[in-house]
Amino acid sequence: MAILISGRGSNMVALVEAMRGGRIAAEPVLVLSNVAGAAGLERARSLGVPTAVVPSGEFESREAHEEAVLGHLRRVGPDLVCLAGYMRLLSPRFVEAYRDRIMNIHPALLPAFPGLEAQRKALEHGVKVSGCTVHLVDEQCDHGPIILQSAVPVLEDDTVDSLSARILEQEHRIYPEAVSLFFEGRLRVEGRRVLILP
Repeated sequence: MAILISGRGSNMVALVEAMRGGRIAAEPVLVLSNVAGAAGLERARSLGVPTAVVPSGEFESREAHEEAVLGHLRRVGPDLVCLAGYMRLLSPRFVEAYRDRIMNIHPALLPAFPGLEAQRKALEHGVKVSGCTVHLVDEQCDHGPIILQSAVPVLEDDTVDSLSARILEQEHRIYPEAVSLFFEGRLRVEGRRVLILP
């Protein structure tokens, strides 16, 4: 499994620890970041996972950047690519290279509040329940077939930070669970739906 990050990599750590703890039947072959100073890179190294940096600002085009990322992925040959706070939209070409083998975690109950600042949007809309979603990645932002979701109540005195922290706890729970289902061969995609097999 390869994991793409842009920041602190807390979901990456949760996934690697789940693999090392035997809860996911896979090995982390690469943690790649598009940000040279991403804190998650050092965390990955401390866990003994190979890392790579492909700074997005150093390429003339999105296509050139993605080709460099794909080059690293081809070298390690992952069965699954997980986005863990990777702040780049993937092109149709990238998605096609790993069709139904790219997962993402989003801090909202999709299809509500796709894109950035989902927790702030949830509070501004006055929702009573928010949460997080693990989904397969398609050509649109935060749009692909949903694998797992976890609901988190929104409290009257919640701030963006307090709501985000409670959602993050659930992210760290359901992302490894969804990845484990993938490696157990228990996910079947039927159109917009992902069926979880016995």
